[in-house]
Parts: sequence; C-alpha cells; structure tokens
Amino acid sequence: MGSGSPCGACKFLRRKCIRGCIFAPYFCHEQGASHFAAIHKVFGASNVSKLLTHLPVNDRPGAAVTISYEAQARLKDPIYGCVSHIFALQQQVKNI
Repeated sequence: MGSGSPCGACKFLRRKCIRGCIFAPYFCHEQGASHFAAIHKVFGASNVSKLLTHLPVNDRPGAAVTISYEAQARLKDPIYGCVSHIFALQQQVKNI
C-alpha cells in the first residue's frame, strides 16, 4: 500500500487496501493484479492469505513468488502445472 493506490491483490479483489495488508508487500499496484488473478483462481485469496500469515516474515517474499509461478503454470497446464516445466528441463539436461 503506497501513495493511496491499492496493492495488486486488493485492486483485483476490488477492496480497500488497509495498512498491514498481507498482500501489499508482494503484489505491487502495476502488475500485481494480473499475477494475483492467477493465484486467486488456482488457490483462492483466503488460502494464500492464511499461508503467508503463518510463514515467518523473511520467508514470505519467496513464497509469494513461488505461489505466483505455480499458479501461472497450473493455468497453462492444468494437469501437471510446474512439474511439466521441471520435466522439460530435466529432458534438456539429459540430452546434453
């Protein structure tokens, strides 16, 4: 939350971004809404909020990036998600 603009998550959820918003540090106003849309569709805002709340503060940025990546991968490949990307990379290494 900064300069009166809601964070990307609150913008997507169409709610007021309050001081102490769990999503604000990880989903900026500019591109956070598009990243959060995938997260909300795959995992749900409430589940992600609970997950971030239960993590130590220093682990939250990495978790937010990972959750975003996993959600986007799941939308691209609903069956295998990010595992298909891992498998493709393993095949590339194997072929070297």
